[in-house]
Amino acid sequence: MSRARQPPLVTGISPNEGISWTKVTIRGENLGTGPTDLIGLTICGHNCLLTAEWMSASKIVCRVGQAKDDKGDIIVTTKSGGKGTSTVSFKLLKPEKIGILDQSAVWVDEMNYYDMRTDRNKGIPPLSLRPANPLGIEIDKGRFPQKDLEALFPGMSADFTSENFSAAWYLIENHSTTSFDQLKTAVVNLKKQANKKNEGSLAYVKGGLSTFFEAQDALSAIHQKLEADGTEKVEGSMTQKLENVLNRASNTADTLFQEVLGRKDKADSTRNALNVLQRFKFLFNLPLNIERNIQKGDYDVVINDYEKAKSLFGKTEVQVFKKYYAEVETRIEALRELLLDKLLETPSTLHDQKRYIRYLSDLHAPGDPAWQCIGAQHQWILQLMHNCKESYVKEQKGKYIFFPMLDLDSDVRPSPIGHLSQTASLKRGSSFQSGRDDAWRYKAPQQVVFVEKLTKLVVSQLPNFWKLWISYVNGSLFSETAEKSGQMERSKKNARQRQNDFKKMIQEVMHSLVKLIRGALLPFSLREGESRQYGGWEMKSELSGQWLTHVIQTVRLSSESLTALEIPNDMLQIIQDLILDLRVRCIIVTLQHTAEDIKRLAEKEDWVVDNEGLTSLPSQFEQCIIHSLQSLKTVLDCKPGEASVFQQQKTQEDVCQLSIGIMQVFIDCLEQLSTKPDGDIDTAHLSVDVSSPDLFGSIHEDSSLSSEQRLLIALSNCRYLERHTFLNIAEHFEKHGFQGVEKITQVSMESLKELDQRLFEMYIEFKADPIVGSLEPGIYAGYFDWKDCLVPAGVRNYLKEALVNIIAVHAEVFTISKDLVPRVMSRVVEAVSEELSRLMQCVSSFSRNGALQARLEICALRDTVAIYLTPESNSSFKQALEALPQLSSGTDKKLLEELLNKFKSSMHLQLTCFQASSSAMMKT
Repeated sequence: MSRARQPPLVTGISPNEGISWTKVTIRGENLGTGPTDLIGLTICGHNCLLTAEWMSASKIVCRVGQAKDDKGDIIVTTKSGGKGTSTVSFKLLKPEKIGILDQSAVWVDEMNYYDMRTDRNKGIPPLSLRPANPLGIEIDKGRFPQKDLEALFPGMSADFTSENFSAAWYLIENHSTTSFDQLKTAVVNLKKQANKKNEGSLAYVKGGLSTFFEAQDALSAIHQKLEADGTEKVEGSMTQKLENVLNRASNTADTLFQEVLGRKDKADSTRNALNVLQRFKFLFNLPLNIERNIQKGDYDVVINDYEKAKSLFGKTEVQVFKKYYAEVETRIEALRELLLDKLLETPSTLHDQKRYIRYLSDLHAPGDPAWQCIGAQHQWILQLMHNCKESYVKEQKGKYIFFPMLDLDSDVRPSPIGHLSQTASLKRGSSFQSGRDDAWRYKAPQQVVFVEKLTKLVVSQLPNFWKLWISYVNGSLFSETAEKSGQMERSKKNARQRQNDFKKMIQEVMHSLVKLIRGALLPFSLREGESRQYGGWEMKSELSGQWLTHVIQTVRLSSESLTALEIPNDMLQIIQDLILDLRVRCIIVTLQHTAEDIKRLAEKEDWVVDNEGLTSLPSQFEQCIIHSLQSLKTVLDCKPGEASVFQQQKTQEDVCQLSIGIMQVFIDCLEQLSTKPDGDIDTAHLSVDVSSPDLFGSIHEDSSLSSEQRLLIALSNCRYLERHTFLNIAEHFEKHGFQGVEKITQVSMESLKELDQRLFEMYIEFKADPIVGSLEPGIYAGYFDWKDCLVPAGVRNYLKEALVNIIAVHAEVFTISKDLVPRVMSRVVEAVSEELSRLMQCVSSFSRNGALQARLEICALRDTVAIYLTPESNSSFKQALEALPQLSSGTDKKLLEELLNKFKSSMHLQLTCFQASSSAMMKT
């Protein structure tokens, strides 16, 4: 962890005193690491963070607010250092308020005022600088509608500077709830203001009384002198002299001051012109100021200046003003065109678009700039989508983009690419290892990368497009002041009229998105005329189920993002249809690829047999199916708003047939393995499970595998498939929502049983036919004749050889699978007993010794294989005995019994396998 920063310390402020909104520079130490680190700034207890501008870690510039305290500290608070301290203070001075009609020793600039909100000087007309409350009492705005007041006082105004001022309107609007006593106070205040004005005029008259009194004294002195002379002559003479003197003085004064007076008149004219220039310098400098502000991007200043000029000089009749105002209009028209070009320029942020729309609205631009912007954005998004497709189509050949494997343990949100890393690691049956053990890297096809890029493009652009429309609908593109209420109403009205047009725009974007994805992944779903516009991909091979799953996840995330914008569901339904088609296609492709993988399982058969007579093939088959279904889990699961992938009957039938085909492929694989010629089978890995004590060495690690042994192994696998594997697979099908599982299981079981029966018959043919074929030659060896034979001395060799061959079959089957012994042995006994019965029935007659010999051999064979007798074999033995003459004497019966006991005693070792099998069979 890094060491915490020191708290901020303010060591200086310049200036250190001033009125509210004075711009000050704060200096110190540890004042933050950046603008975002500055979270608090107070001067004299007032929060000045809104106007603060962070310059560096030792300098901040801001404006002092209207604080309550006259003097206080400067406190800076940062995220990294916390709340700081100050070694200096700031003194807040109270500003002197000078009214528009108050006398002042300094000139008060009435043409400019400081706007605290925008940090700029703005011009306002002089008439707007009027007292806010002429009555001097508290204003209480009434709730009377403006329209009702205008109807009640037509042609009048509540503005007391207007020529049509209506006092009643003003009182109703501002003092409808004011008491009568307060209104009396207001009358007294008005009288005081009037008297103050009269006293001011009288004071200016009093200032000139001294001059008046001096003139009066001079005239009185002249009159007294004339009276002292007492004569009319003198009076007339003096009067004439006075007139002459005055005339000469006047002429002399005119001569002396003619040049001065001329210069004075010229100076007055110049001064008047300068006053006009000074007074109306705003208009004369406005064209140049507009150009400068446009270059700096200060469009707010330009618009405010234009509104001011329009209100002052829009209807002027003065030619000079008309000329300059026309120049202003020319500049403003150029600004409208510039702003419209910037508005329609792409790419552009939503903030800039709203700003330019407000500017054009304030400049009363013709048409509907907001709708023009929406149309331009719509066309730009469509163009981006098609350009994206064209660029990826051109780069498709031989170019791939690599995706690194994602760690599923550390990633809370499951990733399709990470899922691929897990599924791709399955190589053989259940013996696969996690893909996280290896540094996997995957080559993503161009179509997959294109879909990711396309959806990302739409998800990034469509929200601003949708928000721009929402702002257009609710009128928030314009200021919410009373002056702009008319614009807001017009905007809402236009939006209602163009609602269907915008809906078509959204639908066009959605259709283009879906068709471009279909062209890349499902080209067969496009119409003939759409393939060139939305297709063009080289489909060398169809995408695997893993990549389609990744694409489905990408489209689902895009759909969720668009749904979060509250776009109506009917506009997004086409995306849901696309997701459904992709899910169906993913299932079909996955099952097809699963069938191909299962077909290759025959190459992986190593013929390693466990103690149950099974190889790894059934387990590999089951794991392959389970893995395939697990890879489809996210595809089969329905997200909100999605329909079941099996809702269509055709999909159910196709999936059912593919599932049956997968099972049939494995059954064919078993048949191929069991019937393959000896030379085509790899026996290098042949071995048995020696952990079982019941096995004995008829098959060794280095021995060759015969056709009969392969048939037995296949039969053992078929038995396990029927009793376990197929049932487990059916459960997994049902667990994942597959339809027609009963049909899949039934058809697969029937096909498996047919294969089992064919293999069994083939094995019996291999093993029983040689034994059956050896009976007849063995019986008649040495020209034996049933009519002329010696007294029986025991069981002849042919029967012993047959029993040894049966024991060999038993040993072979027992070595592979103990469970197959009863089935195989019963069938072999049936074949032998049937052949023996046939041979006995073919004998025309028996001598006494012949009948005894035949009965001895039939009984010996029957008693030896008694545990494997079936109704068919019992019937055969019975028919064979019935074909013999009955024993007539007790001596023959006794001899028969002795010979049977002798046979069993001499063959005890060989016959032990039947007894062991019997006990084992009884236990099972």
